Amino acid sequence: MDSAGQDINLNSPNKGLLSDSMTDVPVDTGVAARTPAIEGLTEAEEEELRAELTKVEEEIVTLRQVLAAKERHCGELKRRLGLSTLGGLKQNLSRSWHDVQVSNAYKKTQETLSQAGQKTSAALSTVGSAISRKLGDMRNSATFKSFEDRVGTIKSKVVGDRENGSDNLPSSAGSGDKPLSDPAPF
Repeated sequence: MDSAGQDINLNSPNKGLLSDSMTDVPVDTGVAARTPAIEGLTEAEEEELRAELTKVEEEIVTLRQVLAAKERHCGELKRRLGLSTLGGLKQNLSRSWHDVQVSNAYKKTQETLSQAGQKTSAALSTVGSAISRKLGDMRNSATFKSFEDRVGTIKSKVVGDRENGSDNLPSSAGSGDKPLSDPAPF
């Protein structure tokens, strides 16, 4: 029996049969015959190595055929079970993400970023406190108090009479003592 032409999967419905597409895998055994022998080898050793090379190449062809048969069988089983490629991809991604999360590198990175966030938060809090303190100091300064007094004086001149309860705005039915001036356009 030729082992290269048989399906060795005992559960396969095609036991002993292979498709023609897998038997057409080329193996170039002539390459070894064309290369010169390494110096120091006897002709017997060279022949032995060439025979071993041929045997290994034939085993590779057989293994490729077996792998292809196994992949076909696996695909058929998945199809019969209703498993889709998308479901398998989702499962692989989920498993990979879990593996990343439990890795030491991920844990160290997460810990480092957490510490950096805490330090940044503390620094921003300190900066905020310093700014508040400086604004408070500025408000208590003589320059700010002078500015505040001037703004208060201007405000009392503009709005002061209204706050006191008397409205000195001229009315349209007024006494006619003073003519109304047109407001300047903006």
